[in-house]
Amino acid sequence: MELRHLRYFLAVAETGSLTEAAEQRLHTSQPSLSRQIRDLEDHVGADLFVRTARGVELTAAGRAFMEHARIALNQVDAAVEAARRAAQPVKQRFALGFLTGQEMSWLPDAMHVLRDELLNVDVTVSSDYSTELAEGVARGRIDVAFMRAEPDYDLSYEIVDREPLVVLMPSDHALASQDAVNVHDLADQPFIAMASKARVLRGVIDQYIERSGVRIEAAQTVDNPAMVMSLVASTRGIALIPAYIENLMPWSVTSRPLAGDAPTIDLAVGYSAKNKSPSLRLFLSRLDELVSRHRERTARTPSADRARR
Repeated sequence: MELRHLRYFLAVAETGSLTEAAEQRLHTSQPSLSRQIRDLEDHVGADLFVRTARGVELTAAGRAFMEHARIALNQVDAAVEAARRAAQPVKQRFALGFLTGQEMSWLPDAMHVLRDELLNVDVTVSSDYSTELAEGVARGRIDVAFMRAEPDYDLSYEIVDREPLVVLMPSDHALASQDAVNVHDLADQPFIAMASKARVLRGVIDQYIERSGVRIEAAQTVDNPAMVMSLVASTRGIALIPAYIENLMPWSVTSRPLAGDAPTIDLAVGYSAKNKSPSLRLFLSRLDELVSRHRERTARTPSADRARR
């Protein structure tokens, strides 16, 4: 098994399409990609995808393999980055962390406010679960992170956005014909709930459901966006997610807003007050500029859901 097999596998898993993964992500031919996936399945000894009329979907073996494949590639990327840093003259380090998927929205604006420092500072970027980011900030591995305000860590937080929750569903689901979904329509649907690792998000969702007076039983629990989208597509389930995940949706899933007073979840910049990094002080001093720039840019960019319509 080679690293390219893992990259090919993740591209197909995230797009739900051999053709889209080949042409748009990997810039190779679809027959060549199919052969690579078959070689990987032969090596693993299990089918990782099931072929459907709509594309491909992960099997149970594929879902289990995906988490380990992603970790392995992250470790390789980290090793390469560490080697490159070791080969270069020592520079001041500034580490940015992002809740997985949020780097697509916030990294350009974060780099813009750091533009004056880039010649003197080695900026590194990582994405992870919110709790892992909090741990990294608390231990000094990360200088600042876009994350949830995790209550179990001695960190300072500045709210930069309040994201509405939306309903994630298969693209051909009956509820997709509605402009907005009433929470009571979720009662009889297979519900994909957040696992305890996504503590803050799970709390917002649970409080909203309880406040709405709807009885919803979780069919499965997950804790990362890729797995949420995979299970929604493969089990025809429903999930409540922050709206930013619309930027990551494959063709097989879509989203609709909640009708009425939809719940929101805070996105915060988390940092340690004990961190005396000059780059951190600069970053925090320009936080209002960053938020303003982000709002202006996103106002000009249609969401993934509007683009699909």
